[in-house]
Amino acid sequence: MWAIAVVGMATSLVEASLAQLFKRSVGDGTFRGGPAGYIIYGLGEQYRWLAILYAVCLIAAFGLGFNAFQGNTFAGAVEDSLGIERLWTALLLAAITGFIVYGGIRRIAKAADIVVPVMALGYIAMTLVIILLNITELPHVLWTIVTNAFGFEQAVSGGMGAAIAQGLRRGLFSNEAGLGSAPNVAATADVRHPISQGITQSFSVFIDTIIVCSCTAFIILLSDVYVPGAAHIDGVVLTQQSLVSHVGEWSKYFLTFSILLFSFSSIMYNYYLGENALTVMTSHPVMIHALRLAVVVLVFLGATAPGATAVFFFSDPLMGLLALVNLLAIMMLFPVAMRILRDFREQLKAGVDRPVLVPEKFKDLNLDPTAWHNAAPSAHPNA
Repeated sequence: MWAIAVVGMATSLVEASLAQLFKRSVGDGTFRGGPAGYIIYGLGEQYRWLAILYAVCLIAAFGLGFNAFQGNTFAGAVEDSLGIERLWTALLLAAITGFIVYGGIRRIAKAADIVVPVMALGYIAMTLVIILLNITELPHVLWTIVTNAFGFEQAVSGGMGAAIAQGLRRGLFSNEAGLGSAPNVAATADVRHPISQGITQSFSVFIDTIIVCSCTAFIILLSDVYVPGAAHIDGVVLTQQSLVSHVGEWSKYFLTFSILLFSFSSIMYNYYLGENALTVMTSHPVMIHALRLAVVVLVFLGATAPGATAVFFFSDPLMGLLALVNLLAIMMLFPVAMRILRDFREQLKAGVDRPVLVPEKFKDLNLDPTAWHNAAPSAHPNA
């Protein structure tokens, strides 16, 4: 997962920058964009079929499949820590989901502004405490991670290939670099230059996988709960039991709350991806309501299901197709990405503190000038 994240940081910079470059103003101060947008406006109308294929896969994998998985994760944590039946948890989560998805993107953004920082900082702080309590064991854990993924024995036995395959799947599930899902949200940002958002998106991959996912790895591997080769334990339950072994019973309630925030923010994010993808094909209110209802129902069904393995089996091939279409598109648009990167660097070299995109410099591209209201041709270089 670490190796995939390092490569993914570069991919994220390109795809997020392209999503910003070809974004469209909705008219109410917000923007829409993403891979479907840069396929249609960057590659041309003749590739609209490719954008629709991408949109359909995005709705199925993220808007529907992964929302069911998030419901399952939270319900499992509540059942293990509080002993509450999945049905009651499913009803609560479905109600919260309904409130969010029928509130629109502004409510989603406002909720995420509060939820995401609390979720991430709280989880990282707990991990730092555990690392400090087990600081002498940390070098051994790091050595174990590296040798078990890239050691000679693993290379000979095929274990390295399994590690790479698993790391690719779970790494993409974590940071989504190259899938084109994150650029759908990156396109909504109001920035002065596309590369600025690309850099931010690249850093988010580092936070997602190198920091947050490593926190979970350290919590588990620094405990004595995980036994290699033993019977499979659900990942959430394993993390909860590991936390308990480190700092006591109270920690499993802390993790349950953290998972609620993780699931809550992920469901908001996944729903927006589905809605944004749907607008590529239709903006009819009936279809939007159908998607919202489907999301609420699937969150409920996912929470009541005993396991989410089927969701991964269903979503993994769709993630592969998403990556194939998106990577093909950004390869074809790579010269355009390099043009705006050069423009960004030239402005920095000229002493501009905050580079600005001037649409008039890219008249050959199908841009939306109204999406760049901060980019006036006469803007002062140091403004």
